[in-house]
Amino acid sequence: MQKSGSSSSLGPGGLDLTQAFFKPILNTAPPSPTKRHTKISVIGVGNVGMAIAQTILTQDLADELALVDAKPDKLRGEMLDLQHAAAFLPRTKILASVDYSVTVGSDLCIVTAGARQIPGESRLNLLQRNVALFSNIIPPLAKYSPDCILLIVSNPVDVLTYVAWKLSGFPSNRVIGSGTNLDSSRFRFLIADHLDVNAQDVQAYIIGEHGDSSVALWSSISVGGVSVLSFLEKQQIACEKETLDKIHKAVVESAYEVINLKGYTSWAIGYSVASLARTLLRDQRKIHPVSVLAKGFYGIEDGDVFLSLPAQLGRGGVVGVTNVHLNEEETQRLQHSAHTLFELQSQLGL
Repeated sequence: MQKSGSSSSLGPGGLDLTQAFFKPILNTAPPSPTKRHTKISVIGVGNVGMAIAQTILTQDLADELALVDAKPDKLRGEMLDLQHAAAFLPRTKILASVDYSVTVGSDLCIVTAGARQIPGESRLNLLQRNVALFSNIIPPLAKYSPDCILLIVSNPVDVLTYVAWKLSGFPSNRVIGSGTNLDSSRFRFLIADHLDVNAQDVQAYIIGEHGDSSVALWSSISVGGVSVLSFLEKQQIACEKETLDKIHKAVVESAYEVINLKGYTSWAIGYSVASLARTLLRDQRKIHPVSVLAKGFYGIEDGDVFLSLPAQLGRGGVVGVTNVHLNEEETQRLQHSAHTLFELQSQLGL
């Protein structure tokens, strides 16, 4: 299912239209070997996968985009729908196939495929079904693109990032989960809305599990470079813990609210993942709260557990983890989050 234009490039009498349309320049030098060709593959063309794909296209992040899914008709339909927008988009070659060979030579592989929870199904059973699914996805990606960065978006993202790391055999710096990057964006929005400022001027992180045990780093929030909690203390303004907990609860519940209202989340995660792709592929060295191998950071010693920490990202993947100051309560909550995830993944037998 490669990129389709007209059904044939041949004109009358078998004349190739490309040759007829352009007069070639003879004795030209080959293309410069220094020119970079960027390829991104998206595995899973559901609502999340397609929101990511279209955001990548509109933001001109790839020269080539490959889509993979188990449903051939849905896959071809999505590919054609994107291709038909070619006149309105930066030039990107779009490929699609049920065969993972279409991903060969990818710089970044984004995995959104995942099993949906059946009503009444336990979290562990859902996770085990997703592990079985990942065992058919990750090895072929690693085979066809051995130097790529794996970016896991499927939920539960932290444990599945660990699973992807184990199945790929990649170094941990090249296996990343989307983690709390979106949670932190929601957090910044709610704080900005509360203070009536631009969210881009708010520095704030949610770390830990992408889920109920996530940790809001209130001690490190700043607006325009001013520490919020320190400012409130100096102004002798009481900031009730109840208000802070209410904002954090709204962050945790916001995804559920969107799902209840429209059935799924898509646009925000599309922008979130595209921002990660830009930082990684353009070596921007920006700091994002993403799921990384956390052992040895902030007193986390619970085995090889992945959870979100503020990490500097670049062309090689995770460059380092930011040494953000955590107060005692935040440290304890983060370690508890790590322990919760470790207990869950230890039941998988990987």
